[in-house]
Order: sequence, then structure tokens, then C-alpha cells
Amino acid sequence: MRKSFTNWIIAVVLLVYSYGAFAKDWVTYEGKRGAGKGKHIVFLSGDEEYRSEEGLPMLAKMLAERHGFKCTVLFPIKDGVIDPNTQTNIPNMAALDSADLCVMLLRFRELPDDQMKHFVDYVNRGKPIIALRTSTHAFYYTRNKQSPYARFDWQSKDWQGGFGQQVLGETWISHHGDHGKQSTRGVINEEFRSHPILRGVTDIWGPTDVYGVVHLTTNAQVIVRGQVLAGMNPTDPPLEGKKNEPMMPLVWVQKYSGENGYTNQIVTTTMGAATDLESPGLRRLVVNACYWTLGLDVKRADKPGVDYSADYKPSAFGFGKFKSGGKPADFE
Repeated sequence: MRKSFTNWIIAVVLLVYSYGAFAKDWVTYEGKRGAGKGKHIVFLSGDEEYRSEEGLPMLAKMLAERHGFKCTVLFPIKDGVIDPNTQTNIPNMAALDSADLCVMLLRFRELPDDQMKHFVDYVNRGKPIIALRTSTHAFYYTRNKQSPYARFDWQSKDWQGGFGQQVLGETWISHHGDHGKQSTRGVINEEFRSHPILRGVTDIWGPTDVYGVVHLTTNAQVIVRGQVLAGMNPTDPPLEGKKNEPMMPLVWVQKYSGENGYTNQIVTTTMGAATDLESPGLRRLVVNACYWTLGLDVKRADKPGVDYSADYKPSAFGFGKFKSGGKPADFE
């Protein structure tokens, strides 16, 4: 009896050790059936303010379970836990090597060159990108200014405006709305009402504010504009005055032609906080964008829908408000 108990203890210890040794710093959802079967989407989370570490796993799980995509979510990691304030480590960036699409919400990251190389190679292969919120200022090089990737810095002078302005169409400019006091209503641009990304999108609202946008070229198609609301509720009226004259671009699509001769299809929205993604209209838009950038028939996204798990209760945006101690395994 004593020997059996000892063997049981040893087995438990080995199991715990094995789990710790092989526990992943990322999470992967394997799609089983649906239009997305065979397509791999990699989600890059890493921002201090807008809870991408909560919102992107929700999107990934929904796209896998309802639409059949294989979805891998990467996180900023420190000592085995998710830490949005860690700007210099996102394990498994090599997942981008097999990705068909990248969905990102990054802010002021400065990844080691061996991690960043996977992202730059992905861009240089002409692969599509869906960029959310602070991805306009995804990178900020203050430690390794001699890095070959330092030009991706949001303030780059060598590559004006860095990755945000050059690839997405805009870098960080300003809070156009009053941050934390004025929310955003997405107003569809009637010129592009028939765009596939807008299929089934009837209402977009989020508690984050409208961003200032000034650098978009005439090649960018602004399919949704951001209306500044007077308050933080979806029923609040538009703010009176010049803030909405004209309204800022909120969602746009454009192509980026890189140095290698490839062309990337880009979809950018300055919305995308975890609380913004409670909006069915915004989720529908993002799901449609996944289909569209991958060359899939957007109509096939209708039936699976965009509903998410009932346990999705995102944290409010704000610095220092992330759930400390969380691990990628928590999202499995």
C-alpha cells in the first residue's frame, strides 16, 4: 500500500513537471469545419491599455469554433505569465511563417531581432494584415536603435512614420475624441456600402474614442468614419461642433507594395479594444475582413455568425488594469 502511494506521488510530480516544462506561452485553436478550414490566422496581442490579451483570444476562439480557421494567439510574456507591460518578448513569432493572415493589436513593442524578423518576413511576403487600434504605433525603438528593424518605429524619419504610416496608412497622431469621456459611433461610408467587409454590418459602437488620422493617401478606401459621441453610452448624441466636420476615418482598406515586389492587402481600424469587440457590428466587420483578405466568399460567414462565449466579460481599457498572473493556458 505504501509503495503504491509512493508511486502515485511520483507520477503526480512527473505530470506537474511535464506540464510546466512543456506549457506553451501561446494558445492555438484548431478549427474543425467551416469555410476557414485549412487557413491559419495568427493573432498578435501586446498593448498596455486596450486589453488585446483578452479580446484577441475571444476572436480567435470564435473564428476557430464557428468558421473552421486554425487560430494561434501570441502574447507578451514575462516569467511564464501574460504581461502587457513587457514590450520586448512575444514568444513563437515563428508562427507567422505558416500564417495566411495576421490580425494584430500591438502598441510600442520593441521585439528582439530574432522575433521581429518573422514579422518583417511575413510583411515582405505580401501577406494580408488586419490591424486594430494602436497598431498604427505598434513599434517603438528606444533600446536597440541600431536594429535593422528600427525604421518600423512609429516616429521613424528614415521610413516616415514607420510601419504604421508606411504599411497601414497612419501612425499615431492624437486622440481626436476626448479619451475616456467621448465614445465612437461607426458611420458607414455610403460610397462603399456594398463593400464585402460591410456585409451584414448595421451598427458599430465602442467606448474608445476616435483617433486623429491625417496621412491617408487617396488610394485608401475609407469604408467607415468615426463619429465622436458626446458621452460614453451608445445612446449619446453626436458631439456638436467641428469635431465631426468632417468625421475621421475609422476603418479603411488599402494595398501596400513592399520592397520585394509583393502587395499586401491591408485592413485597418482605430477601434479594437476588448470592450469595443462587444459590438456585434465590429465583430462582424472583423470576421468579414478575415474572409475577404483570404479570398473567401464573405457570404459564407453569415450562417456561422459572430456570437461569442457567454463568459467573455472584458476588462475596461486603461493602463495598469490588466488581470495580473494570467497565462495563455487560461484561454484554452
